[in-house]
Amino acid sequence: MQYVAPVGIGVLYALLMSLVREPHRRRLNALMVAGAGAAYLSGGGLGGWEFAFTALVTYVAFRGLESWTFIGVGWLLHTAWDIVHHVKGNPIIPFAHTSSLGCAICDPVIALWCLWGGPSLIDVLRDRGREEPRATMVP
Repeated sequence: MQYVAPVGIGVLYALLMSLVREPHRRRLNALMVAGAGAAYLSGGGLGGWEFAFTALVTYVAFRGLESWTFIGVGWLLHTAWDIVHHVKGNPIIPFAHTSSLGCAICDPVIALWCLWGGPSLIDVLRDRGREEPRATMVP
């Protein structure tokens, strides 16, 4: 369950974000990835590298204000940081030892959605049901 739930959380995140209209959805996601970039600051597990990482993700998030690709890259950077913290033993939630692992599983799901352009999954599902059958060619 610790491997499946984070995937579900990532999908739920994309579904909830689908309720926000563009361009606000993209800008809100840029803010979210910026916040995620600072998530480990209070733990200080990697010393000064925590500040360097936060600065990097802040820049990527700033570029994400106008680009879904940068937002996706930001989530992938956070995934890598989650893995480092999981291996080093400094979880994102101090009392939940596998929280960084869960975050490392969830973040790429969000990143894929962002790299896809952050579409409204609600609209994608709705439009999928409306597809007209293809006409068949008669010889």
